Amino acid sequence: MGYFIDFKDNFKDTLLFWIEKYTYSKLNSLSNHQVNNKNEISKVMNIFRNGIKDIETLSLACKKCRNVGIIGINTYINPLIKLYDYLLAIELESMKDIDEELLKEFLTIHTSSLSDASKKNHRMALINFFSFIDKQNSDDNGNSHTFKIELKNWNGLRGKSGNKLPAYMNENEIKRFIDSINTFSFKHKYSNSRNRLILKIIIYTGIRVGEALNLKPKDIMPENDNILKIIVRGKGNKQRMVLIKKEHIYNDLKEWLELRNNESEFLFCNNKGQKITQAFVSRIVETILMSSGIRKDKNGAHMLRHSFATLLYQKSQDLILVQEALGHASLETSRIYTHFDINKLKATTEII
Repeated sequence: MGYFIDFKDNFKDTLLFWIEKYTYSKLNSLSNHQVNNKNEISKVMNIFRNGIKDIETLSLACKKCRNVGIIGINTYINPLIKLYDYLLAIELESMKDIDEELLKEFLTIHTSSLSDASKKNHRMALINFFSFIDKQNSDDNGNSHTFKIELKNWNGLRGKSGNKLPAYMNENEIKRFIDSINTFSFKHKYSNSRNRLILKIIIYTGIRVGEALNLKPKDIMPENDNILKIIVRGKGNKQRMVLIKKEHIYNDLKEWLELRNNESEFLFCNNKGQKITQAFVSRIVETILMSSGIRKDKNGAHMLRHSFATLLYQKSQDLILVQEALGHASLETSRIYTHFDINKLKATTEII
């Protein structure tokens, strides 16, 4: 009997549930010939049988297993603990919102300073974890949601091909994309201003899709006659402020506030008042990209954030500004965008 892919009431508990199930499975399959104290292993297994309350408890239980002799557990679990924190930071709503683009971004950011062997271990840990979920989940009709994570286009090894940087639009493509947003007519007139508004907010501010979906009407307010202030809630409900020119979104914002379901606490909702999903926003992005003739390896909504950050760094040459604008806790996370600076690469030809 399988479990529903979104087994718990919220994404955080659901992700922990799947990591717990996977860890318990690994503990029962890994070699324990180096374990001298069988009673200690039984105690740890009881922790899993009784239910893991948080990721810290799971991490501590795995360390106990490692200390008593199940030495292979860290290889499988440590990357997942990092992934847990990463996915919570971008505030997904469903396990179904996880795709290879997000996992490649996670690997690129979190394995940059690791050895080639550790990078391989991280990649295999993700593949094994999502393969486990593929086999263990099912709905009432017995159908499974399959991730089919292969990560064939990512290996992260120094000097090897296949380590693709995140997809992004250049300045000209961004202009074409915005033009298409303004002229495209969606199937339901009810959603035209809403869809234009959420895409513009993301592309002009670089906030995460999850952060945009969590916005409430009161979070957008005037800063002055020309600038609007947006209060964004990031990881751990930490707030930060982003600014956007009023002219970019004012008409769409005004129209959408008049049309939306006023009973919903969220700014971006459907006609029933329910918050729209990240998968829905990604489909909108793909539709606009096709209409504007723009083709990228990855067409999801998160690509808009990469485009914002890339252009911001190219124009400002200020990595700290990128860090603050994106809400990154670490400057190292923002450093990936220095790889997109074509002007610096061109300068090397002059130096040589």
